[in-house]
Formats: sequence, C-alpha cells, structure tokens
Amino acid sequence: MRRSKTTKLKPTVSLSPKTVRSLGSLGDGKRVLEIETRAVQALIDRLDSKFARAVDLLAQCKGKVVVSGMGKSGLIGQKIAATLASTGTSSFFLHPAEGVHGDLGMLARRDTLIAISNSGETQELLQLLPYVERMGIPVIGMTGRMNSTLAKNSDVTLDVSVAEEACPMGLAPTASTTATLALGDALAVALLQKRGFKEEDFAQFHPGGTLGRRLLVRVKDLMHTGTDLPRVEESVAGTAAMLEMTAKKLGMTTMVDQGGKLSGIITDGDLRRFIQRGGDFTKATASELASRNPKTIAPDDLAAKAVEMMERFSITTLVVVEGDRNIRGVIHLHDLLKNGIV
Repeated sequence: MRRSKTTKLKPTVSLSPKTVRSLGSLGDGKRVLEIETRAVQALIDRLDSKFARAVDLLAQCKGKVVVSGMGKSGLIGQKIAATLASTGTSSFFLHPAEGVHGDLGMLARRDTLIAISNSGETQELLQLLPYVERMGIPVIGMTGRMNSTLAKNSDVTLDVSVAEEACPMGLAPTASTTATLALGDALAVALLQKRGFKEEDFAQFHPGGTLGRRLLVRVKDLMHTGTDLPRVEESVAGTAAMLEMTAKKLGMTTMVDQGGKLSGIITDGDLRRFIQRGGDFTKATASELASRNPKTIAPDDLAAKAVEMMERFSITTLVVVEGDRNIRGVIHLHDLLKNGIV
C-alpha cells in the first residue's frame, strides 16, 4: 500500500498591526505624490500661447498685479503674489469676500488681476468681475473648467484642470492646488526672465535673510584692515613673523617685498611643515617660511565668492588685493561664518 505524499506548507510571516499600518501609509504617500506628479506633468503638455499671452500681460502691467481666490485657491494665490513680489513685480493678495465689502479700493486702472478658482464659479470671486471690467483691468483666469464663468470673463484663461485629486474621496483640493501653484511659479519665473531680473535685483528684496547677505555683502565689508591686518617684510626673522601672527589672531600673516607688494603668506601650517622638515624658524627669515603665490580676492567681490574659493582650495583665509598686488586686507572663514554668509 502506497503512502500518501505529505504536502509541506510554507511558513507564514505574521505582520504586526503597526507594521501593516506603516506599509499602508507608505503606499498612500506614494500614491499621492504620483497623482500630483502627473497633474504637474499634464500642465507641461498643454502649455500654449495663452501662457505666453499671460506673461505679456503681466510684463505690460503699469500698476500692481493683484491675485485673488477663495479658500485653498486663496492660499495658493497668496504664495503666487509673494513670489511675484520677491522677483520684482509689485503684487499683493486681495481676499475676494473682503474685496466686495470695501477693499476694492485696492484695485486701480493700471493693475492686472490674476483670479483663481478651480471650479470657475466661486461667487465671491465672480462678484469682482463687473467692477474689474468697468475699470478696464485685464484678468488672467486660472481655472480647472475652461467653460466656466471665470474662463468666459477672463482676457486670458490658463487651464489648471487635473484628472483626479489625490484625496481618495475627490473632495479635498490636493492635485489641483499643486498644479495651480506650479503654474504660478512658471508665470513668475517666465516674467522675471522676460524682464532681465538678476541676482542683484533679487537681493534688493531679501536684505534681511541669508540669501540677501550672500548676494549683497562684499569682501570689503568683512575684511580685516589697518592695524588688524597681519603684515611682515621678507627680511624679518621668523620669530617676528610668528609674533605678528599671534598678535593679529588670524593664523597667518601676509608678507611683502621691498616695494610693499604682496609676495607671499605665512600660515600656521607653513610653520609646522618647516619644523617637520628639520628647519629652525628661530634662525630663518620670513621669506624662508612663506608660501608664494597665495590665493587672493578683490575687495568688491561678493563674500559668497570668498566662501566658494575657500571650499575649493581647502583654505581658511584669503588676501584681499587690488591692482598690482596691493594688499587691502585679509578675510577669514570665521568672518564669513559669523555674518551668515556660509
């Protein structure tokens, strides 16, 4: 009598409820990002001459660019207005409900309105349109419905429709607000390019932050000069050079030739390497200790350039020169750190 074959069962892996929930959350997060990525990608495929016309309207605006929208569209509108303002366009946000209750005085004939509504039927926003039309103010509509009231009453209509919201119920504005925000950024960047907006212009609108400091502060604003500048002649004793380095507390000293021109520098590292080679710096001259052809920078260069050079050459100081090796100062990495340039 044959024995029946026994089927071996694979061991099952038991996942804790917490692990199951974590895996589910990870999947949900990825799904949301995929949906919103597709929403932005779709904008690229349908960008056309209307976008270029919208940029032209903004560039031709002689007054202010006013952005308006309700709810989540309003929040996106506030960010678009802020981005325009920070890139050289006089812009502010107008709450549509406040507008029809007295704030319409913010709008003037030379302004341009960017009106945002996914449905294109937001009543508070639509109530602004008759006044805007009487004032002859151009309207750039951003909507998800190209046959909506807003679309029909806009000089230029930009399509921000999405195939689906990331919200599984299709209720909370998610992909649609992301698409609107991205298109607002596209308008702002295209506009600044059209106007030839430069880093220096951008810095004028950001004087208080790290970005402003990086774009506005120059080497001459931070360098050590006068009696704070370490300096020795080539012929002085090595001990004198060391004392100068100690007194000025920069870990280095500049060295000048007979004509007072920069001919080298002496750093803490130069002293260590000289001793390691068996030298006696008490018997040496500054010329024997120095490194020739040190890295230099001009006083009018941006401090951010000094940071870049220090990182590239793995150094902590730069000699500031002008013309034919004329020393104007020394800038140290600590000065850049202290002033928020790094």
